[in-house]
This record gives sequence, structure tokens and C-alpha cells, in this order.
Amino acid sequence: MLSSNNIVQGIVLLLYLISMIMVGFVFYKKNSTQSDYILGGRGMNVWVTSMSAQASDMSGWLLMGLPGTAYALGAGATNAIWTAIGLALGTYLNWLIVAKPLRKYTQIAGNSITIPDFLQNRFHSKSNVLKVFSAIFILIFFTVYTSSMFAAGAKLFNYIFSIGYMPALILSVVVVTAYTFLGGFKAVCWTDLFQGLLMFCAIIVVALFMCKGLNSFNFEWSSLQGEISLGASKGFGIMGIVGAIAWGLGYFGQPHILTRFMAIKSSKEIKPARRIAMVWVLISLALAVVIGILANPFIKEIAHQLPEGTLGFDMMLKDSENVFMVLIQFLFPTVIAGILLAAVLAAIMSTADSQLLVASSSFSSDIYNTLFNKQASEKKLLLVSRIAIVVIAIIACLLAIDPDSSVFEIVSHAWAGFGAAFGPIILCSLFWKRCNEKGALAGVISGGAVALLWAYVPAAIWGTNLPWIFTVYEIVPGFIVSLALIFIVSLATKAPSKEVIEEFESVKTANI
Repeated sequence: MLSSNNIVQGIVLLLYLISMIMVGFVFYKKNSTQSDYILGGRGMNVWVTSMSAQASDMSGWLLMGLPGTAYALGAGATNAIWTAIGLALGTYLNWLIVAKPLRKYTQIAGNSITIPDFLQNRFHSKSNVLKVFSAIFILIFFTVYTSSMFAAGAKLFNYIFSIGYMPALILSVVVVTAYTFLGGFKAVCWTDLFQGLLMFCAIIVVALFMCKGLNSFNFEWSSLQGEISLGASKGFGIMGIVGAIAWGLGYFGQPHILTRFMAIKSSKEIKPARRIAMVWVLISLALAVVIGILANPFIKEIAHQLPEGTLGFDMMLKDSENVFMVLIQFLFPTVIAGILLAAVLAAIMSTADSQLLVASSSFSSDIYNTLFNKQASEKKLLLVSRIAIVVIAIIACLLAIDPDSSVFEIVSHAWAGFGAAFGPIILCSLFWKRCNEKGALAGVISGGAVALLWAYVPAAIWGTNLPWIFTVYEIVPGFIVSLALIFIVSLATKAPSKEVIEEFESVKTANI
């Protein structure tokens, strides 16, 4: 039976959900073209762009997966720390070297509105092979990625309402799908702005409260330092550090982040947006790890004070990714806890909505409009995009049925797939004029394939006793193979045409 606290917190969450859906209704009639629905007409301001990019980037794992990993201490805490470092570096480099040229190039190259569209226009391709293969990879990886966000939302709803995992999963899917279906890119970005600010405030409040609360019971930093050091020496060596930092490589190939760069009003606004984004990222990542590590003494104190079998606490013991929610539940007054739990929901929704939109746009623009109906009207493409959102959401829901699935693990595989498939070719497309279509195709296919095979085949053969080479995060071999094949195939085949080279050079001086 639900307690009065659960009911109050549930009401707060429901009000938050209703407000997000209302945003979708506000923007429903403001999408008259496919470009409006997918890219917001390239009219996003600095704050919306920066906060939307980072909120959609960090997702539910910032407040669930990362603290949950750090909460494990030992190798878990070491993994979380190095992963946070890699993500911070990747975020900065992505904003610094990719954002501005991508914003310019996607407008110059046929006013491209999706990543597959840009790759086709970048090489003046007369074939649809590169575009379609890229779109297929996006559909596959984003469907998996979205399923992890739905699973995270289900864990939150089940934790608050105690309605069971499946009803909670359905609720999570329906809400996110609703406002994405209605409002498109503008609704997604504006909701992400508010959700990013809410996440930022929540993680600061929780971290400060925990640091202050350490004085209320005996706490020795040396005990935590010892456990983290043990993790660094046992079970998390050089390969683990390399793999954790390699998360940063993934940024160059994440379509839901890259589209934010494409949608900003002008390339001149990239620099102030980058500054806002980096402040958000550095503080959020650092505090997420701190919260996970400091959760250990708090959980022990909570366990000492509460009767055995208390609702919520037992759920945390079963799944460490609930630790942030448990801390909120037991450390804050009811209404404040409801608001802070809404921040967890915000983290989940801000990524799931972006992934749904990018995946649906890849289907409608890059597959349907390319292969099945080249003469489709704007109205027809909008309809197909909305239908695709619903279908992808249903598939992602089916993939998320397992309540024991790890948000962190699922996200890590999807992240690696995108990073390996698209990261190298995005960099080469922007900075190497000799890169050609055949090299691009080789890079996309090989990067995605190697990441998938590396993640699953060795485990199927050796189980948990993997040879040391296969313990490295799959994005590393995938990225290396993709980059190598782009160079080898491009140099071994015909150079780009004069028109392609001239367009490449024009991006450097473009003032857009």
C-alpha cells in the first residue's frame, strides 16, 4: 500500500509529466515543415542549444547509472571516476572542434537536416547506400538506447507508485512518446532546457546536503579512499582506465548531440553555448560520482535507523541504480523529495525524447523519403515521422521488459556503437578533404560492426574469463578500425571531385 509520502511525491511527478505534455501541445502547430519538426528550423538560441545538448547527452544514467556504479566502491568507484573524466574531455572537444564546422557544413551541403543526409550531401553522392546504411545504424542503436531510458523511467515510477515494473514501463513510454510525437524538435529542446536546469539544481542540492550531513555521524574519508584505491589495484587496471576514458570518443558520433550543433541559430553562438555546457557538465559529473561514493555511509546510517524491510530500502538493496532515489526519499521532506525525484525523471526524459526524434527522422527522411517515396509532401513526411516515433517507442518498450537490465550497461553498448560508427567519419568529413564516399561507407559499417562484435562475441565464447585484450571498452577497437579503413579506402579509391573540394574549402570562410 502506498504511504502518504508516496502519494504526495506521485502527485508532484504527475504534475511535472502533465506540464511536459503541455509543451508538446504548445509546439504542435508550429511544425509546418520536416525541417521544423526535425531541426527546429535552425533557430535555437544559446541557452536552449547548450542545455538541450547536455541534458539529452547525460540521460538517466547521470542520476542512476553513474551514482549506482560509484556506490559499488572498489572497481566500481574507480570506473565511475575515470568515465566521468573521459566524458568531460569528450564534451569539451566536441564543442571545441566539431560544433562550429558541423553547423556551417550541414547548411552549406544541401541544408542537411540529419546526419545521414549530411554524409550523402558532403560527398555529393549519387547513390543512397551511405545514407541508408547510416540511417539503419541510427535506428538500431537508438532503439536500444531508448529502451534503456524507458527502463530507467520504469524503475522510477515503480519505486514511487509501487505499481509493478510493467505498468511503470508503459507509463514511462506513453509520457515521453506523447510530447515528442506532438511537438517535435522544438518541444524536445525546450523541455530539455527546463529538465537540464532541474537536473543541475537537484544534483547540487543532494550533494551539498550529503556533505553537510556527514558531520552528523562518524565518517572517515580514509575508509572510502582505501576501498577506491583497492579497486584501482584489483580488477581495474590500465585497460579499464583506457576503456573508461574512451567514453569521451563517443561524443563525436552521437546524432542526438550533433543535431543540437546543427540547429543553433549561428556558428557565432557556439562559443558562449560551449561555456554554458561545460559548467553544467563539469559540476554535474563530479557531483554524481561524489553522491555515489558518499551514499555508502548514508545508506548504512539509514539501514541502522529504519525497521528491516522498510519500503524503498529493500528495492535499493536489490538494484544499486536506485541509490540516488533512495537518498532523496529518506533524506528530504516529502514535497522537496518529489521535486528532486522529478529531476531523475527529467534526466530520463531529456534523452529518450531526443533519441526517439532522431531515430524517427532517420526513418522518415533517410529511408522512407529516399527509398519509398521521393516525392512525399512535407505533410506526408511529418505524418511518417510521427508514426515512426510510436513504432520505435513500442519496440524499445519490448526491449526494456527485463526489470533487471542495467541502465549503465545498455547505454555503454549503444554509446560505443554510435561513437565507433559515426565519430571517425564525422571528424574526417569536417577536417580531411581527401575523404571520399567509399571511405565513409567503410568507416561507418566497420566501426559499428566491430563495436557490436567486440561487446558480445568474446563474452559468448569465454564468459567472464575474457582474455585481457577483450576487456577494453568496445568503442576503442571500433573507433580505431573505422578510422583506419576510412583512410585506407579513401586513399585507395578515386579522389573527391573538384566541386566537393571547393565546397569543403568554402566552409572555412563561411559566415553563417
